[in-house]
Amino acid sequence: MTNPSAGPATGISVLYIEDDDKLARLTAQYLESHGVRVTIASNGNDGLALALKQPPDVVLLDLMLPGMGGLEICRRLRERVDTPIIMVTAHGEEPDRIVGLEGGADDYIAKPFSSRELLARIRAQARRARGQVGPAAQEIVVGDLRIEPQGMRVTLGGRVLGLTTYEFALLKALAERAGRVLSREQLMDMVRGNAEEAFDRSIDVHISHLRQKLGDDPRNPRLLKTVRGAGYMLAAST
Repeated sequence: MTNPSAGPATGISVLYIEDDDKLARLTAQYLESHGVRVTIASNGNDGLALALKQPPDVVLLDLMLPGMGGLEICRRLRERVDTPIIMVTAHGEEPDRIVGLEGGADDYIAKPFSSRELLARIRAQARRARGQVGPAAQEIVVGDLRIEPQGMRVTLGGRVLGLTTYEFALLKALAERAGRVLSREQLMDMVRGNAEEAFDRSIDVHISHLRQKLGDDPRNPRLLKTVRGAGYMLAAST
């Protein structure tokens, strides 16, 4: 376990849990050249301990790790903290991505990845976690649903919902357009940005998570509705 950062403690902090020492160091060098502070953990146990002791702005987590795997780490982190998690998958095939997202990851990137794309994703997740996405910071109210963008706080009927940064951004996008059907492509552009490849099922997974947290019946949802062949819609009144 090493911390290659030698700069001041400013900007975005990233915990990179990766057992490939060469890849970890090269990636850290690139990120640090752009003002990101990187701590490297070479195994899951050390990475989990670090993330819980001093949560970074973003966790970059390899799916395939010796000992405690990335999916188990992701699940344990999600039980304790809301830190954004970007899962690194080996091949970028759909099953790997689905596994990462279902485990609680906010985003994913496939090896071999573009360093510039990784930096953009890290910055986007950090902005969301700090409530700095988009110019609007006004509270959004849809029926019993209340969204506070600056504090990234969501309540439903007074009950606080524990959402990941991606889930928050997705719900916010839907709430801002309550009563309108949004396609998967529109949602991906709004939430991830135009650089995201078309991967429709990632939205499906996050919608499923949101329904669970909203207490919405997946077979007959009253809040997050699926419009077959068109996309998703948040009911204008909850």
